[in-house]
Amino acid sequence: MQYIGVNVASFMKLVDYVDSLGLDAEKIVCDAGMSLAELSVLPADTVVSAQKYSKLYKSSVKAMQDVHPYVPWAAGLGSDAFELLCHAVVGSATLGQALDRAVKYEALLRPLSGRQLSLEKSHDKIKLVYKIDTDNVASLFAPETWQRAQSYETVAVASGLVVWHAFSSWLVGHSIMLSRVNVGMPNIGNAYTASLEQVLKTDVFFNAAESFIEFDASVLDYRIVQNQESLQEFLDLAVYQLSLVEKQPSSVADAIKQLLGNDFSSGIPSFTEISERLHLSESSLRRKLLKEHTTFQLIKDEVRCDLAKQYLLDATLRMNDIAERLGFTELSSFVRSFRHWVGITPKAYRDQCLGSAELKSG
Repeated sequence: MQYIGVNVASFMKLVDYVDSLGLDAEKIVCDAGMSLAELSVLPADTVVSAQKYSKLYKSSVKAMQDVHPYVPWAAGLGSDAFELLCHAVVGSATLGQALDRAVKYEALLRPLSGRQLSLEKSHDKIKLVYKIDTDNVASLFAPETWQRAQSYETVAVASGLVVWHAFSSWLVGHSIMLSRVNVGMPNIGNAYTASLEQVLKTDVFFNAAESFIEFDASVLDYRIVQNQESLQEFLDLAVYQLSLVEKQPSSVADAIKQLLGNDFSSGIPSFTEISERLHLSESSLRRKLLKEHTTFQLIKDEVRCDLAKQYLLDATLRMNDIAERLGFTELSSFVRSFRHWVGITPKAYRDQCLGSAELKSG
């Protein structure tokens, strides 16, 4: 998994914020598996894993929920309501179906959350429009002592747009290219605008009539590549997972890897099946892969090689079972392919890895 770091200054800003709300910051940090005393003495530019920041964020949101069930930041990311939303949409076939479900879900919760989501189609573009009513909770979540109190509404709306882009991208397995982003709130500075544009990879316009992210209508036909199993991992570290999506360029290869899955015992999806699930013609898919300097065969080999290495670390799995999981009808074919990928036989790789593990444990 790609490493993403967050500097300690960001951790402390979150700690200071929950403290300004009158919450028990020390307990919140402790619930996230960290020590406030140890965190506070680290230099501000010290880089810590974003996974830890994700845990701290989720712990903070849980504490805020005890004050008010509606947490306005980042579309409610980390809240119980957001988790239930994820479960409601992950079983969808396409992104369009997932977003339709999300629109209905947010409509049901609007009296409580103040959030509204809608889809507007114009020619070949789709606008995902995001509205939020912050008036009923402004006094709770934007105390005057908070240094960003004046920019409260802008941050709440913009962070919501970022989350919906990242969540949609996670659902389909790769970052969705946006054609425009509007924020219906005042601009709070060039630095903030630049950071948003870096994350969303397009121009961001403030003081707009409405807030939305815009993308090609064809994106609605993209297939959902996530499932209940991957959803649980996502929910455990949602902020970290969304950071990964937003920091990655749009990659067709990554989308294909998600579609291939991790069990080929029933066969490997064909190039035709993959192109259909990505809603691309075969020729278009080949061109996109060519731009990424790869091929469908290379992607299949990479996925099966990585899986083979994982399976070989499990001493209880027989070679024949591993070969079957990877879609090989004969053990000899698996051995030959693995030697081509890695340079040694599967048995030699297993002996090498398990032998090293025994030496370390000894």
